[in-house]
Amino acid sequence: MLELVFRYEFMQNALFAGLMVGLICPLIGVFLVVRRLSLMADALSHITLSGIAAGLLIQKKFPSMQWLNPMYIGMLFSVVGSLLIEQLRKVYRFYQELAIPIILSVGIGLGVVLISMANGFNVDLFSYLFGSVVAVSRSDLWTIIAVGLIVLISTIVLYKELFALSFDEEYGRISGIKRKGVNFTFILLVAFTIAISMRIVGILLVSSLITLPVATALQLANSFKQTIWLSILFAETAVLGGLTLAFYLDWASGGTIVLFSALMLIITLLVKKRKAS
Repeated sequence: MLELVFRYEFMQNALFAGLMVGLICPLIGVFLVVRRLSLMADALSHITLSGIAAGLLIQKKFPSMQWLNPMYIGMLFSVVGSLLIEQLRKVYRFYQELAIPIILSVGIGLGVVLISMANGFNVDLFSYLFGSVVAVSRSDLWTIIAVGLIVLISTIVLYKELFALSFDEEYGRISGIKRKGVNFTFILLVAFTIAISMRIVGILLVSSLITLPVATALQLANSFKQTIWLSILFAETAVLGGLTLAFYLDWASGGTIVLFSALMLIITLLVKKRKAS
């Protein structure tokens, strides 16, 4: 793997972008799972798909806009989608889970319409959907690193508040935590994480990298912090293993990373079951 990194620039881009994604996806995923909002990743990934399709359509209709990276439009759509989810959760206060399928449905519908307006799929859109080791450009890498650091630092700074609100929102409110502000920041961090992960894992598979390492870690961890560290360890292992296999076997990187994550979960479950019996 290291030999490939030094030989090819696209592998350097894929590796460093993958390491950043493997760090922040499970970090955000742990809080989403504890809050029972893991399906939010699916909804935001589909609304991000609409943004990517809109960006590609703009590039196609207006050649002078080739400088506009579709990832930025996808990021914008993801942020707007996350804000809409929060608003819908307030509207349907007793049926808050309804907000996620609403945004998910709108994301799919809008994405399909925009894709049809661009006369169907092309290679660029396919790489956004399922991830590709050759799709990460150097400008994408710098964007992923910059946004990833923002997500990482913000999560570390707000760790105590996020921890309190994730387990007992009412206690957090009584303790003086600015619930609305923290929740608003967290939902933006989720949107940014999903938007920058799509180059490596793909829009349709990003929720897997957010949930599968956490599901594996939950089988072994004895504390919340241990769950975070193990989740990151499993995610980084899946990214490195998946990228290596994807390169040698010419597979889609996103699918390979997800299968690697699923394999680790299956092995963990089998080992735990064997120890228990």
